[in-house]
Amino acid sequence: MSVHVLDGKQFAQMILQGANQLSNNAKTVDALNVFPVPDGDTGTNMNLSITSGAKEVKNNIQPHIGKVGSALAKGLLMGARGNSGVILSQLFRGFSKAIEQKETINSKEFAAAFEAGVTTAYKAVMKPVEGTILTVAKDAAKIAVQVAETEDDIVVVMEATLKEARASLKRTPDLLPVLKEVGVVDSGGQGLVHVYEGFLAELKGEALPEATTMPSLTDLVNAEHHKNVHGHISTEDIVYGYCTEFMVRFENGKEQFVEEKFRIDLSAYGDSLLVIADDEVAKVHIHSEQPGSVLTYGQKYGSLISMKIENMREQHSNLLEEASSTKPAETEKKEKFGIITVAMGEGIADLFKSIGAKVVIEGGQTMNPSTEDIVKAIEQVNAENVIILPNNSNIIMAANQAADVVGENVAVIPSKTVPQGMAAILAFNPTGDLKANEQTMTASLQMVKTGQVTYAVRDTSIDGIEIQKDDYMGIAESKIVTTSKNKVEAAQQLLQTLLDDDSEILTIIYGEDVSEEEAEKLSEQVEEQYPDVEVEIHNGKQPLYSYIFSVE
Repeated sequence: MSVHVLDGKQFAQMILQGANQLSNNAKTVDALNVFPVPDGDTGTNMNLSITSGAKEVKNNIQPHIGKVGSALAKGLLMGARGNSGVILSQLFRGFSKAIEQKETINSKEFAAAFEAGVTTAYKAVMKPVEGTILTVAKDAAKIAVQVAETEDDIVVVMEATLKEARASLKRTPDLLPVLKEVGVVDSGGQGLVHVYEGFLAELKGEALPEATTMPSLTDLVNAEHHKNVHGHISTEDIVYGYCTEFMVRFENGKEQFVEEKFRIDLSAYGDSLLVIADDEVAKVHIHSEQPGSVLTYGQKYGSLISMKIENMREQHSNLLEEASSTKPAETEKKEKFGIITVAMGEGIADLFKSIGAKVVIEGGQTMNPSTEDIVKAIEQVNAENVIILPNNSNIIMAANQAADVVGENVAVIPSKTVPQGMAAILAFNPTGDLKANEQTMTASLQMVKTGQVTYAVRDTSIDGIEIQKDDYMGIAESKIVTTSKNKVEAAQQLLQTLLDDDSEILTIIYGEDVSEEEAEKLSEQVEEQYPDVEVEIHNGKQPLYSYIFSVE
């Protein structure tokens, strides 16, 4: 079967097939995680990310391939989870940008779009690492461009692209020694190969099992949030009476969209402004007294779609009538700062809240929050300045992407562990400005050492340590330093590595598989051996990790 011109409908089916193929192999991709810890979630993150994109595509199937690509980019952007999911979203953001104005594409344009995706993805990563999904995408795109120079059959180009992606994947252990030591290929690269497998299967007319479910995206703006202020104001006191929501689809010939200028201009019309934009559309939510003027401004950039205007004074009157027999809610005022953190475990969440976190997103190992989840948390925190603590290296990119979506007064502190997150909050100065706090809190990450005790999910050998399935491992920072059949012994050996003469404070956060008595006994042993070290104990109730140690 030959395909010389690719339109939107067939491209949409390629996306759905690619998402389906990755979904069917997500657990296999998870299993390629280098560390044998129970949080190898690359496949899960990539699967959730691309199914979000596929959902948008499924709702926007049409002949124009550029519009289908834009739908894909939009869905991927907001659904991206973890580093692998964010990189995948950037690969197809660049791909879609390259074809956005085209109704159909030929083999050269198809290959050029892969190359544009690689350029976008490399720019999105602060320090690109070779031997990862980036390398696989880059090598595959290079071959695609070469083949397309002389081949006008898109099927042949896709075959060459997939062949090189697989070959590049096999080479990843030569670029990342840790992959070679463990005997696996890069998990993100493997996920991308599965996506390309789905692409080729669709082009060749080879059916793959249809995906069972595709999670839907919820609205980015909670339409009810503006009702919270009805308690202590009268209807006449509402300054901006109309809750105005709309989307503007950008058009050629209209004013060029510059997000910062767009947001600043709109802010003059009211408050509670939220602007979320991609390359095709901008979504706006604003409380305004002049909704017509707001819509007129939006029309400078293109066509208005999905418009909704609600009279908040009328709603307020109705709410007061409904609530007349109850105590009115207090007006929610916007605070100067709001801190968002990510944590898994009820005890850890409570601990973060006790030291200043306004919103705690449930997540971490095996459950990385998406860009959309973090955007919602930013809105929920209701603060002039927002600080985000990811507390996991695999969440930092999604947090940065969420900050870019919101676009102003949001700082991401690149905390990779719970102890780093706690150290950062304790360094927060409520009287300082956002930039000063960002610098101070980031610097504080270097003042704490992190240790973790968890179990191995498979046999492996890494850093010269032989590990058997179900062994307990002691991890200092990101390096496995000890292993034992006994949980307590692994914890003791790990503490021997973490503690030294300069150590002053040890915080023990014990998980759901550890009793209070066991944690107390470990604390007593530390105090006997290190009399100058102050020990604090908290029940984190976290899964997967028996102990999390913080050493200052």
